[in-house]
Amino acid sequence: MRQFVVCGHDAPTDPDFPLEDLPGAAGRLDLLARCVNAGLFLSHGIRADSRVHLVLRDEYTVRFDGASARGLHPDERSTAARVRDALSNREDAIGHMPAEVSPGVELYRMGLADTLDALEGTLVQLHEDGEPAAEREPPADPTFVLSDHSEFADREAELLADRADARLRLGPEAIHADHAIVVAHNYLDTEGYTSY
Repeated sequence: MRQFVVCGHDAPTDPDFPLEDLPGAAGRLDLLARCVNAGLFLSHGIRADSRVHLVLRDEYTVRFDGASARGLHPDERSTAARVRDALSNREDAIGHMPAEVSPGVELYRMGLADTLDALEGTLVQLHEDGEPAAEREPPADPTFVLSDHSEFADREAELLADRADARLRLGPEAIHADHAIVVAHNYLDTEGYTSY
């Protein structure tokens, strides 16, 4: 299983946002939707071994599961609509019990720390100041943690400094979060760029 945890610092936490202005009025939900699409979609299919967790302002986590997702489409607007549906059901999320939104989409009342507590595998922080990924063997069952368009908040950076098994960078230049997910998939698909 591959998992991606994306910290959305300006993301909405209620469903009252317009789908027509995802970069502005919806707190860069356009980027988070692209992260979901990069994490789950192949050219003509979906990655059944992949999950994407969107942590919205350290209050809620929307989980997209490639193995059980149905009816997802690879465009920002429909993915953002799933997030909006999830937030519309936030009262149904009790403690760590999720609100089930649609097949493969759930909303949890959990911030970053609780989300990471619930996940297994090797925890990898993706950061431009990390060790080059090409110099390390791909981890088993990785959970990659990355930030949206902003730097990690201090509390997030401290949490990851304590918990991450590795801090990796995916190339010589800083890239968008959704692009980083694609590169991380390629890193895993090619067994550390050794097999094509």
